[in-house]
Amino acid sequence: MRKVGIIVASDKCYEGLREDKSGKAIAQVVSNAGFDVAEIVIVPDEFDRLKNAILYFTDELEVPLVLTTGGTGFSQRDVTPEATKAVIEREAQGIAEAIRAKSLEFTNRAMLSRAVAGLRKNSLIINLPGSEKAVREALDIILDAVKHGLDILLGEASECARV
Repeated sequence: MRKVGIIVASDKCYEGLREDKSGKAIAQVVSNAGFDVAEIVIVPDEFDRLKNAILYFTDELEVPLVLTTGGTGFSQRDVTPEATKAVIEREAQGIAEAIRAKSLEFTNRAMLSRAVAGLRKNSLIINLPGSEKAVREALDIILDAVKHGLDILLGEASECARV
């Protein structure tokens, strides 16, 4: 089973003022898809805390998939994409583009997402939306392709062409 690290970017959840529903939803969806959740980390919307949480999963635990939730909007404190860009070595733009494109079918506010995705070492980092409903929709869009992408990243498959 592949491990997944989940990072919840939320001042209110970090302070205990709001229950984390999106991180728990991610854990449920990925567990049902055959992944093993390594840990859910809740951090405030702060660049260094987010960056360090990503590095914890990618460099210390060497988790192949890191999923963030929250912090991708227009608020001054929404810095998840910036923290992600600071650590990735290669972008995987199609993942965030696919989420936005499909999400536009549900709400025109999807165009306001600044989410990114990319690779660091042998890990794929993906910024997901902040709401429980939106993370479920996003994972439904990308999870199958992400599994194949991880096979390629980890050298377990070599072809992306469909047979």
